[in-house]
Amino acid sequence: MERKNAWEKYPEGKKREEVFQFAEDYRKFISECKTERECTTEFAKGAEKAGFVNLDEVLEKGTKLKAGDRVYANNMGKGIAMFVIGKKGLEAGMNILGAHIDSPRMDLKQDPLYEDTDFAMLDTHYYGGIKKYQWVTLPLALHGVICKKDGTTVTVNIGEKPEDPVFGVSDLLIHLAGEQMEKKASKVIEGENLDLLVGSIPAASDDEKEKKEMKDRVKANILNILSKEYGVDEEDFLSAEIEVVPAGAARDYGFDRSMIMGYGHDDRVCAYPSFAAMLEIEKPQHTSVCLLVDKEEIGSVGASGMQSHFFEDSVAEIINLLGEYSELKVRRALHNSRVLSSDVSAAFDPNYPSVMEKRNCAYFGKGLVLNKYTGARGKSGSNDANAEYIARLRRIFDDNDVSFQTSELGKVDQGGGGTIAYILANYGMNVIDSGVAVLNMHAPWEIISKVDLYEALHGYVAFLKEA
Repeated sequence: MERKNAWEKYPEGKKREEVFQFAEDYRKFISECKTERECTTEFAKGAEKAGFVNLDEVLEKGTKLKAGDRVYANNMGKGIAMFVIGKKGLEAGMNILGAHIDSPRMDLKQDPLYEDTDFAMLDTHYYGGIKKYQWVTLPLALHGVICKKDGTTVTVNIGEKPEDPVFGVSDLLIHLAGEQMEKKASKVIEGENLDLLVGSIPAASDDEKEKKEMKDRVKANILNILSKEYGVDEEDFLSAEIEVVPAGAARDYGFDRSMIMGYGHDDRVCAYPSFAAMLEIEKPQHTSVCLLVDKEEIGSVGASGMQSHFFEDSVAEIINLLGEYSELKVRRALHNSRVLSSDVSAAFDPNYPSVMEKRNCAYFGKGLVLNKYTGARGKSGSNDANAEYIARLRRIFDDNDVSFQTSELGKVDQGGGGTIAYILANYGMNVIDSGVAVLNMHAPWEIISKVDLYEALHGYVAFLKEA
């Protein structure tokens, strides 16, 4: 089933400029927002600028909500749910765009700093599914927070400015790597060897006796720098969340600048147009929702993941503020909802054709991707969308001239993966995975097509308005 290349809809001129401008806004966003905290902060700021009110403020003031109101809930600074209240009660169901804003990376351990042979090192634990060998010899940056016992929080962002230092994980030189090169790819770099090199100058002292007695002088020097520049000590790492991510901005990719190479396309390439689509919605029939969550890369667990009750509780609070609360209405609101679980798909790669089945995979330039099912080996762990729901979406997208394609994640028995779709489907909602195709998925630098990003925006707007 042949699908036209979406670029053909946008010849040179104003329309193509719109595609490139939206892509440029997105490129800047993913360059500046590399963690779930940074994304949530930016989205909350943008939501308030667009007239959304924090749910906590509404609850504190006891304000009643009504159709047309805009409200958002912030989940521990790591996720956000935005609502535009519809003319029909929530009991009639919501139109929901769901995506995640965490990405594969490395995290500093709770006791990370040590010295070895006059090198200061930071110990890490990788997060999500990564090829560990891809993370060596790269310039890396530190993003996150250090929460101190006095209640203050130090924001960490080191490695992004031109004048900042960067950090990295070393690799064995090819001249001595004979045994290493014989290992399986999963064993070439071990998880416990993904430690960052962060310093090599020993602490200064005018007292020669003190120099001889001082242990770990390079580590001591790093601690002096941390104390002087950031006001933190070694024990403050115990209550820190610091993520290790690729340093540097996302870049235009290709002679024609048709693509973007950046860190964290999975899944911010879906989260960003989901957020942008919400800003275009005013006074909808059904309540529109943008739900952006954390922890998808490790199973959607924890208080900030999709498996928590955050979204369900937020819906209950809103129904109560509309003056019509009952447990049954909450259940009906969830059950009657429609969802685009906006997550990325694997794009066909001509360098690796053997893992794909060409009639049922996603391609760059063919628009928004619908995955009826994900899972692995017999659809295990999958949400499998109803045919009736897919037909409804086909009508919406065709009526609004949205380029879209269908896909599955590689050949049968080749591999697989999951999203937040099955969790939302547990409520009885109609759910389908719907996102943007990505090359190099889960690598430090991923690639997407600008026109696919633009089609995602239009598809999400059409869904919110007409579903």
